[in-house]
Amino acid sequence: MDADEKKKIIKLKYGEIAISGGSCCCSSGCCGDADAQGISKSIGYSGDDIQSVPEANLGLGCGNPTAFAELKEGEVVLDLGSGAGFDCFLAAQKVGSSGKVIGVDMTAEMVEKARANALKYGYPNVEFRHGDIEALPLEDESVDAVISNCVINLAPDKEMVFREAFRVLKPGGRMYISDMVLLAELPEALKNDEDLLAACVAGAVLRDDYLRFLNESGFSVEILAEDKGISERQYGGLPVESLKLKAWK
Repeated sequence: MDADEKKKIIKLKYGEIAISGGSCCCSSGCCGDADAQGISKSIGYSGDDIQSVPEANLGLGCGNPTAFAELKEGEVVLDLGSGAGFDCFLAAQKVGSSGKVIGVDMTAEMVEKARANALKYGYPNVEFRHGDIEALPLEDESVDAVISNCVINLAPDKEMVFREAFRVLKPGGRMYISDMVLLAELPEALKNDEDLLAACVAGAVLRDDYLRFLNESGFSVEILAEDKGISERQYGGLPVESLKLKAWK
């Protein structure tokens, strides 16, 4: 399966989720059978977080980057793979009216849903752009911080994602990531499984390669947490873990 085929599958499946409101990534059955609120509570979101913009919470993450991101009043924040906008709205509460949050997502239906949520819940300082995180629609050195929640694993060219993040960050800028990585190579059949691709597994890379890609893109990296238990809880024992990290320029 080549990169274009993978993106078509991801757009289709996440477009369906945006329309139906179902969940997919990091659920045990993948694509629609898991409770979004239950998933979100299990990965670090509070009840207040979930209730703040309930339509934006689709249960698609593998962590809560806004909980460990050191976001400050007045900062410009970029969310890679913003979905229906859940993490963007939480980030907007931290940066305040003097700050700004930009969400980028390649699925048109997700961008449309996120924009509707921003209007409904009154977030004038949150903007959503339809684009590819491998070719960000932002200017050089234009953001203070980048967040991403269980999305980079979906991108075929992760090295380009990290280079693009480095490009748009201001000097001294930071990136906070929750993502899925592999602890061992998957069999070829699993790598080409469409449901596992949408479920944040088939497109993941080995943990050490993930960290190497970040370093080679220019980032310094600190691992904040690793959860190997997610493999048994949600992925039937597949060799995956949830990785939370901070990287800075």
